[in-house]
Amino acid sequence: MTTEVSQQILDALTDVEMPRLAPEPEIGESIEAGGSRIPILRCGCVVVGSGAAGLRAAVELKRRGGDVVVISQSAWGGTSACSGSDKQTLHTANTADQGDNYKAMARAIRAGGAMDEDTAYIEAVGSGRAMASLQYLGLPLPQNELGGTLRYQTDHDEVGRATSCGPRTSRLMVKVLAEEAIRLGIPIINHTTGTRILTEGDGENRRVAGLLTIRPKQRSDDNPYGLTVFQCPTLVLAAGGPGELFRDSVFPNGCFGSLGMALEAGIEVANITEAQFGISTRREGFPWNLSGTYVQVIPHIYSVGEDGKERHFLADYYRTTQELASNVFRKGYQWPFHATRMLDFKSSLVDLAVYRETQAGRRVFMDFNRNLLPVPGDQPFSLDRLDNDVATYLRNAGADQALPIDRLRHMNPLAIELYRRYKVDIATDPLEFSVNNQHMNGGVKVDIWGQSNLSGAYALGEAAGTHGVTRPGGSALNAGQVFGTRAAEHIAASGKAHAAAEGDLQPALAKAVASLDALLNADSPHSAQSVRADVQARMSDKVGIICTPEDISAARTDARALNVAIREEGMAFARPAEVGRVVQWQQMTLVSEAVITALDYFIAHGGGSRGARAICDPAGEALPMAKSGPLDAYRFRTEKPEHQAEQIIVRFEDGSFEISTRPNRPFDEEARSFFERDWPDWLTGRIYAERAQKPTR
Repeated sequence: MTTEVSQQILDALTDVEMPRLAPEPEIGESIEAGGSRIPILRCGCVVVGSGAAGLRAAVELKRRGGDVVVISQSAWGGTSACSGSDKQTLHTANTADQGDNYKAMARAIRAGGAMDEDTAYIEAVGSGRAMASLQYLGLPLPQNELGGTLRYQTDHDEVGRATSCGPRTSRLMVKVLAEEAIRLGIPIINHTTGTRILTEGDGENRRVAGLLTIRPKQRSDDNPYGLTVFQCPTLVLAAGGPGELFRDSVFPNGCFGSLGMALEAGIEVANITEAQFGISTRREGFPWNLSGTYVQVIPHIYSVGEDGKERHFLADYYRTTQELASNVFRKGYQWPFHATRMLDFKSSLVDLAVYRETQAGRRVFMDFNRNLLPVPGDQPFSLDRLDNDVATYLRNAGADQALPIDRLRHMNPLAIELYRRYKVDIATDPLEFSVNNQHMNGGVKVDIWGQSNLSGAYALGEAAGTHGVTRPGGSALNAGQVFGTRAAEHIAASGKAHAAAEGDLQPALAKAVASLDALLNADSPHSAQSVRADVQARMSDKVGIICTPEDISAARTDARALNVAIREEGMAFARPAEVGRVVQWQQMTLVSEAVITALDYFIAHGGGSRGARAICDPAGEALPMAKSGPLDAYRFRTEKPEHQAEQIIVRFEDGSFEISTRPNRPFDEEARSFFERDWPDWLTGRIYAERAQKPTR
């Protein structure tokens, strides 16, 4: 039986209107540097990014008396406001049947390895507070009639701790947090691109002094590039991940993140070898992950070549119709590619098959108006012939309708509405898709409060390298909320952000402006367009889900050569409006080299295949099989257990990368708190001190 959901409800959860920004503060003061007169705004803290993580940090800091400003390249235009899937979720510990306890949840979060155990516990124990506060602000998380939060299973989560408002969950999160930020009077300064982190002091005393940005509205005769400086002792990087790194990407266009800017400032990054890839629609149209019910309704998947003929290519990989149908379904909660799931005819064999079709120049589609065609020689598709886990799920969902589109309309009508908003009617037309990059699991190396190795600099959400190799689907949203709160608490406890910054910023600013001047060269052979084509082709073609040691080594050489050339020859631009993009692509070349350098190090030290990639090697221990036989070209190395216990750390200094490893921070599950003993640490603020960098009890 299908329960009809009114169009009014569907519209409200799909067309999420964002609040109107308040007028920006006037910047009346200026400072001279590099021949330009640059507007300067002094504040206690700058949050870079207007997504869910950044807004959480700003709101929590403002509530604690902080003088905080949010800057955004494009307010409400980032990943959490514009991208995602119908499995974009929050995680909360609950009762034993769906969520059990915080320690069990922490074990699930860190299960893929290369993640600090204390961080996983912090995210688990903080999830309830994050969810409750969002509900207080108006986030419409679904409940049953007794007030229990509705939950379901998602990627790397066998218990079922996920919940969702539908495909616009994260946009709704941004909306309620933005409304609260505006209510609190937090300035949100739009169309502002960070370019250089300003620092002062040396060695261990080095600290944040401010941020140099580009703002088109500030362009003038004596400030041709629109430079604007924010003087601040604390800085929160929450601008998301480097979505532009890959050509084949599900990120919205223009997502550069802040990793390049962080690397240039000497900030260490961790785990940048780790990412997520999976099936999604192409970014040239409407980029969106095809997880959850899109595949759980088991649409027919086919490819089309230049001859216009359909190919039932998945039938070349799976042995029976039941096996094929069940693994298409499992992409719903096994969405990210994982090398081990290419084995034994599991769900990532779907990703490999799609990848091979597109590499061969064929286009791949899913058709919701047809059930899967049978594997030749086997019985036709039937809901009565599915693996037990799949049949049980569909039966419990009441999804016994004849066609995939009818099952989708029953299980998740919002999934249909979402594409319809972007002029794609999957109720009538097939949907083109491919395997794309979706998330950076690594990022800035942070402690238990979100603080980096640069004093005063914090990182949250996808900008922070806290996620490890794999993570339960949606836990990144929860991590941003939890660490947004914790960073705000730490900044407030330091007292650094309670008043606008003071002091002489001239030396740090002059150095940053000089570095921009050195980059900009009208006669350079390198432009934003040429660098983009070079970086994205290398990353998508050589550093995607299928890698070889030889390709990575060659890619490292090429990436380094490009960076050296840009440092020597600069980058060209045709008009001042292009300067921001030039800086971002110069920084993206740095991120690209950092990722490839770390990956080359990992492979050279025996690194094997895990979450993001299969490291293919003729001597590899694992061999994927297809119906037609072994896939010898994709034999791959398996992961070494010892690599799960450590993280790869990258630091950029004097034009080259330093690579090291460190063990994951532990968490003692047997430790117990004691109220009278531990309360004084809270009362006196000792929990924020250096010695507090120990597992939370």
